[in-house]
Amino acid sequence: MNEQVWRDWAGQMATGLAVVDANLCLQWINPAMAEWLELGPRSAVGYPLGLLLGDPQGITQAERVLREQQPMQWRGVPLVAIGGRTTMVDIAIQPLDAGLLLEVHALAAVRSEDSPLSATLRGFAHEVKNPLAGLRGAAQLLQRRVENEDLQALAGLIIDEADRLTTLANRLLHHDGAPQLGPVNIHHLLERLTDLLLAEPAPPQMRHDYDPSMPDLQGDADRLQQVLLNLARNALQAGARTLTLRTRVEHAVRLGERMLRTALRLDVIDDGAGVPAHLRDTLFEPLVSGRADGTGLGLALSREIAHEHGGELRYACRTGETVFSLYLPLERTHG
Repeated sequence: MNEQVWRDWAGQMATGLAVVDANLCLQWINPAMAEWLELGPRSAVGYPLGLLLGDPQGITQAERVLREQQPMQWRGVPLVAIGGRTTMVDIAIQPLDAGLLLEVHALAAVRSEDSPLSATLRGFAHEVKNPLAGLRGAAQLLQRRVENEDLQALAGLIIDEADRLTTLANRLLHHDGAPQLGPVNIHHLLERLTDLLLAEPAPPQMRHDYDPSMPDLQGDADRLQQVLLNLARNALQAGARTLTLRTRVEHAVRLGERMLRTALRLDVIDDGAGVPAHLRDTLFEPLVSGRADGTGLGLALSREIAHEHGGELRYACRTGETVFSLYLPLERTHG
């Protein structure tokens, strides 16, 4: 990877990156680092690293990496912006030919009211942002270099999905717990889901059974799209060859303690192997998975998002069919 391509890729990363010289002065920072430091990339050149670290031990660690030419991880470092704001970070220090590369990850503070799932998800969000940035950068390069319009469209789909997941990760990391509500056309989300699934190497047969009278609902489109993706991926991983997406307006629906006049029922129906009997009682719990390589987060996250919207996620198994039903209010709810 040449220097310009590397800088383009680094510029997309949500992780803060900085290059310092042998005198431990900044030589280059990416936009994410510039935002944290409240310092322009050009004005950062020559700025002493020691003025940005709230712990003098940091300079000792950096000098050690320079001397021994061995990478080092430094955890729980106070990073001080020009305006005085302090962010707790982890720093990975890598030796370069004539200096150091610093990779900076902001830490998410733990709050007493956090659920174990929320804490797990923020840890996952922290880890996933760099691969997403790399994925997005690679898709951008591919989109520029290919001439085939279908391939360009697929690369654009990858970019859009990477951006959507990065937005979700940022919300988790920045403790923006409340969904960002706005009008959502659920059929638009289902059509996007279909586009994503048909781009798979072995796409399923898709069937659509939509209620044309379905009004828009108030919801967070990104989070609801994630629920649909989780349900569809689970079906495909269970060997489903046909996936049916069905919407209905339900009347007099009880969701939790509330009786709603109208609600959306969205069914994701598949012909896969179904849920193993020993998992059915704990299906929506975190870290429960029927696959050896599963994380057990998909359904737990999906249920949490449904609850955030005042809805529910339910499961039913019939002969030859597995049905996950997402219920969402079609009337305004008040917290």
